[in-house]
Amino acid sequence: MPRYLIERTFPDGLSIPLDAAGSNACMSVVGNNASREVTWLHSYVTPDNGKTFCVYDGPNPEAIREVAELNSLPIDNITEVRVLDPYFYQP
Repeated sequence: MPRYLIERTFPDGLSIPLDAAGSNACMSVVGNNASREVTWLHSYVTPDNGKTFCVYDGPNPEAIREVAELNSLPIDNITEVRVLDPYFYQP
């Protein structure tokens, strides 16, 4: 399954509460993603909460866009990526 880096901008900042509501919001995203065979692996958030860089597995960029729309999430850019592990080269 291809892996993608998704860049998103949140002009008002991303806010996910650290409680049941936040957990439910994240699980809703996971459920919607599964409907299109997309898996959210993890995200990086800038200190000002204005941008995220999310790592997803999915069949294609179109599926990523579909679930973003289902989840009411913006997409600035989708880039297919591969893992580069520096320890792979160690004897």
